[in-house]
Amino acid sequence: MGKDSANASASAWVRRFAPLVPAGGAVLDLACGGGRHSRLFLDRGHPVTAIDQDVVQSTLATGAEVIAADLEGGAPWPLGERRFAGIVVTNYLWRPLFAAIRQTLAADGVLIYETFAAGNEAFGRPRNPAHLLRPGELLEQCAGLTIVAYEDGSTGTAVIQRICAVNGPGPVAVNPAPGR
Repeated sequence: MGKDSANASASAWVRRFAPLVPAGGAVLDLACGGGRHSRLFLDRGHPVTAIDQDVVQSTLATGAEVIAADLEGGAPWPLGERRFAGIVVTNYLWRPLFAAIRQTLAADGVLIYETFAAGNEAFGRPRNPAHLLRPGELLEQCAGLTIVAYEDGSTGTAVIQRICAVNGPGPVAVNPAPGR
């Protein structure tokens, strides 16, 4: 997969706010799946740590630190005291990780989070409330961070919540072009 096609497969929300992650800052791709966001940030010159339960090395771009970890199995947080300038989470929700995500976000770090929300049952999977954000839940979890952008609603094919938040006062000027 070429650089352009890899970046095109990344979420439009993540592409939109990726420029806010400080240049050269380390990025955590949490529950990375096939690594589409890992590739995006590697192409942008960031060191990337990609974590998932079933990591397939060949699907991730060369250069990412890959960690296979069961994030839901009760094992200790695999990153210890490490901090990241950017954390990306898409299509994944395990509520007990919110505290670890907040602790892992560096000062002035950027959190980009996008996943399914209550109401998605009308469109298909996931349907289980354990895997669907409650109304306003991402805002609650990001209390104390500077909210750059937030959306909660239907896309016509799913119900999702999205947030971009900064661990600090936030960027002076934010005008990233919508990536939709």
